[in-house]
Amino acid sequence: MKKTLIAAALLATASAQTANAEDIKIGVFLGFTGAIESLVADMGPAAQLAIDEVSKSGALLDGSTVTWVRGDTTCTDSAAATASAERLITSDKVHAIVGGDCSGVTTAALQNVAMPNGTVMVSPSATSPALSTIEDNGLFFRTAPSDARQGVIVSDILNEKGIKEIALTYTNNDYGKGLAESIEKNYTESGGTVTINAAHEDGKGDYSSEVAALAAAGGEVLVVAGYIDQGGKAIIQASLDTGAFDTFYLPDGMVGDSLPEALGTDLDGSYGAAPGTDSEGAGIFAEMATAGGFKAGPFTAESYDAAALIMLAMQAAGSSESSKLKEKLMDVANAPGEKILPGELAKGLKILADGGEVDYVGASAVELIGAGESAGNYRQIAIEGGKLVTTGFR
Repeated sequence: MKKTLIAAALLATASAQTANAEDIKIGVFLGFTGAIESLVADMGPAAQLAIDEVSKSGALLDGSTVTWVRGDTTCTDSAAATASAERLITSDKVHAIVGGDCSGVTTAALQNVAMPNGTVMVSPSATSPALSTIEDNGLFFRTAPSDARQGVIVSDILNEKGIKEIALTYTNNDYGKGLAESIEKNYTESGGTVTINAAHEDGKGDYSSEVAALAAAGGEVLVVAGYIDQGGKAIIQASLDTGAFDTFYLPDGMVGDSLPEALGTDLDGSYGAAPGTDSEGAGIFAEMATAGGFKAGPFTAESYDAAALIMLAMQAAGSSESSKLKEKLMDVANAPGEKILPGELAKGLKILADGGEVDYVGASAVELIGAGESAGNYRQIAIEGGKLVTTGFR
């Protein structure tokens, strides 16, 4: 009789969980086409890896399944990004969004779609300083650090290498402007000279006039605050072809294997940095990425972490609704609580379900500050022998 009662109780519990389970959808809103598609080729699978991990565990909200729905930001077309976000939220009925990626399209989607619909967005790579203070109704978070922090990193690296003068070009959008301003401010305050700070437009076939102006101004290094698959790459190629510059500083939007693969050893001696860490979680994530068929490259750890934070916040809130999970996202990202690493999402969900607390460390050593953005860790890189190599962490 006792065994029968226990079995009945377990069956009743399982039935109750099944009844409460949901079909949760999370948007993966990144530039699958456009200026950084070579980076998004790995960022997208990274976010999807976390979503699949949780869905297979059955540990979220009484056994709810989680599916991901792709939306293309294009990185640079705000109208297209807004339409894509509108589809994700109103047609596909996603509960929250991983993304956007580039700052301008992220801002447009947040203001025009996410805020009116009350939908949480967690970006893995939108770095404009303006996003730190934008009105967001508590809906916007990011696992990548602001370019206010990146400007300090760029200045520090240039000074350590003894560079006294730089030329600076930036893509003419929110990301490029904010980063260029941060670089110039920090570098000049440290005693360096910026000979020219000039915008460039993406999508042009010829950048000879832009390169001529940069060359005329001069500088020991050309800092290219652009996009790896767009104007930034073209300006570097034109500079090499004409002999205008032979050494380049590569900020985050220019860091990726596709650049040295395209330009070869001509790029040797150039250097830069992008968000990254040598933490325990980063090592675990790199192994998971390899097993998942993609590379742990720039912004992939941040993409996995963005998705993970959304789902942990859902569990902490006891709800998949953005209006509720937004109140818990900072809690699960920071101490106190048991530290949770990549591959341990089911463990974190169980702790939360049992009333405990978690401190999600994840793949990028997550710590959210201020209005909900990363405190900032960077991986320093160099181009050697036609390949991108890691030279340190900051």
